[in-house]
Amino acid sequence: MKMPLLLVEDTSSLAMVYRSVLEKAGHEVVACDTIACARKMIRQTGFGLVLLDLSLPDGDGLELMDDILRQESPAKVIVITANGSINRAIEAMRMGAFDFLVKPFDEKKLLSAVENTKKMQETAPAVLRSDEPLPDGAFQGFLGVSDEMRDIYRMICNIGRSSATVFITGESGTGKEVAAEAIHAISSRAKGPFVPLNCGAIPADLLESEVFGHLKGSFTGAIANKLGAAEAASGGTLFLDEICEMDLRLQTKLLRFLETSKIQPVGAVAARAVDVRILCATNRDPLEEVRAGRFREDLYYRLHVVPMHMPPLRQRGADIALIAEQTLRRYAEEEGKLFQRISPEVMRIFNAYEWPGNVRQLLNAIRNVVVLHDGVMVLPEMLPAELTTLRAVTDKVVEAPAGLPAIALAPVVGEGDIGQFVGLTLAQMEQRFIEVTIAECNGSVPEAARMLGVSPSTLYRKREGWKKAFG
Repeated sequence: MKMPLLLVEDTSSLAMVYRSVLEKAGHEVVACDTIACARKMIRQTGFGLVLLDLSLPDGDGLELMDDILRQESPAKVIVITANGSINRAIEAMRMGAFDFLVKPFDEKKLLSAVENTKKMQETAPAVLRSDEPLPDGAFQGFLGVSDEMRDIYRMICNIGRSSATVFITGESGTGKEVAAEAIHAISSRAKGPFVPLNCGAIPADLLESEVFGHLKGSFTGAIANKLGAAEAASGGTLFLDEICEMDLRLQTKLLRFLETSKIQPVGAVAARAVDVRILCATNRDPLEEVRAGRFREDLYYRLHVVPMHMPPLRQRGADIALIAEQTLRRYAEEEGKLFQRISPEVMRIFNAYEWPGNVRQLLNAIRNVVVLHDGVMVLPEMLPAELTTLRAVTDKVVEAPAGLPAIALAPVVGEGDIGQFVGLTLAQMEQRFIEVTIAECNGSVPEAARMLGVSPSTLYRKREGWKKAFG
């Protein structure tokens, strides 16, 4: 049975216009002008979609949205806000809204937002549960079962069901483009194109043409019309990698494109509309770039609707062994070699290494071994030069219980301090270290999470588990 759409708008003239447009397009609409009325209607009727004005006479629309999203089968929410309240719309997106509309908006934009939302409801992936097993540790191009990566997987599932702009940060080699492709693959745009563009690999004077295209004769060397990445991605997703490398002048044009959904190729007189979702990434600190004047503040807040930070490999624990072993077997098959396993000494080196190049560096190291050597087991002498220097370090690596990766205590705890951990289980050691870190941060879990290099949700989840385990 087709579910009606709930419209919550207190300006009667606007409510009348929105309702008329939606009903002409075949949508069944129920209208309310207050939070109280909306709550009553939600209790009485099932809604698949709610169009919600954030400024209502009897309260804050965000509170109503929070109530809606807490339901067992929550409706999708598209928030409506005035032009001067864009930050409120961004806050709503971070809370879980599917999309937002900024007044004034035209009929086409309203219908497009509603249709995209309904389409996503039909194809939405299930949310990944915290205890859900992953076959071979694989998820949408990723390998990993650590808490940090499970947080990423759940975020990708949630973001995929949305149409929000996503800003992905993280060190080089952590999988920012893999995350962008995963978001695209589980979105309603999955059948459309995924167009990646590395802003740092294209000369500044050519980047505008690469993004927006150009007409023949618009500049020296323009011997034919060129389709830009934004138009090529229409109906799908445009991924702007290394966005902080973009020239300030082009940032202005990108901001205008985000606000209007229209592009103007170099040399063109008129702009034309394109339907594209923007994902972007950088290995820099974007806020630092804003402070330094290299990145527009208004563009930063327009792009930074849903932030996602990719964890470095050194913080992913057992994922290092999982990635190394599965990659070894795959590369051995590709190269016609016999490699099947990694020696314990090599695995200790892998766990002790900082991996400045992250997953990309680990893959390259495994490929190097497979191509240059023969054997069934990877031995220390087969490793690339930057890893062989760690063989002396691994002498101080403490063996973990069977089935867990080795852990290096020497760089963290002085040899004379080891006694304080004797008699404690691994879980108790972890609890003590994390709680001390939180105390050092004056009780701030987010600050402690930044210091430890994990997401705050990881620390909150661990503390809940300790309450159950230890009381």
